[in-house]
Amino acid sequence: MESFAKDYSAADRRLPDFIAIGPPRTGTTWLDRVLRGHVGLPEGRKETDFFKRNYERGIDWYAAYFRNCPPNLPCGEICPTYFALEESRRRISSLLPQCRIIITLRDPVDRAYSYYRLLHRHAWIKTGFEDAVMRRRDIRDESRYAVYIRAWQETFGAERVHVGLYDDLKARPQAFLDAITDFIGIPSIPVADSPIAEERVNAVNEAPRSRELARRARQLHLWLEDNKFNGTVRLLTDLGVWRFFSTGGPKFELLTDEIDARLRELFRPDVEEVEKMLGRDLTAWKTPRSKRRPPNETHDSNTHP
Repeated sequence: MESFAKDYSAADRRLPDFIAIGPPRTGTTWLDRVLRGHVGLPEGRKETDFFKRNYERGIDWYAAYFRNCPPNLPCGEICPTYFALEESRRRISSLLPQCRIIITLRDPVDRAYSYYRLLHRHAWIKTGFEDAVMRRRDIRDESRYAVYIRAWQETFGAERVHVGLYDDLKARPQAFLDAITDFIGIPSIPVADSPIAEERVNAVNEAPRSRELARRARQLHLWLEDNKFNGTVRLLTDLGVWRFFSTGGPKFELLTDEIDARLRELFRPDVEEVEKMLGRDLTAWKTPRSKRRPPNETHDSNTHP
């Protein structure tokens, strides 16, 4: 970090006051869209991935995303890839020791299945869901929340770490958002005034029409973002290019009751630890869907973003 900071002038560079670190598929896209215009966020993209895969590009590359942020508002980033990475946590602590950290949690089985579908859409995975959970540490670990909540609290101090639940986002979006705006120090944002605050965003319900084309399109998308071709990214987004290559395949199947029950047992010890940490009843996260819903009621695992 010394090589990054040797020419650094705090007066010339704007860096985040807060970072929402995820984990993935816990409402972070919704949060980014609702907060835009009320805080400073990276110009031209949601996730810079600076503290994960772009760190070697240097602090000037990162700070450029915030150079046009309003000086009278806090600025931040919403990047869910940082949650379970010790290296990202260490880097953020080194560069931004006073940063506020926002963690959003979701039913771990729902989150894992939603994340699996996202990985499948980008052609980063091709095995079945349960096999992927067992083989891929990222899917499994990012749904084991307690150890990472504790690590972020130990690094930044519990008072600088806010934990919100996706359950509250669905049931009481205004209260969910108010807790975050209070935490980062901005006025309340009325949910009723936001055009997307009541919408589900970034849902993944079908596989790509071609795995190879989806993979190449995702690589191009990331390259354009990393090299700050923001206009090109927006144009291709408006033309529907990314959606074309990431959709068009078969619909994802519903999560079976058997797999759902097995994974809830897998994650149960962590859920019980989170209950103690937050003082919240998370019985629904531990109870198989087949035991808490009438048999003829449709599962909603495929409808969440």
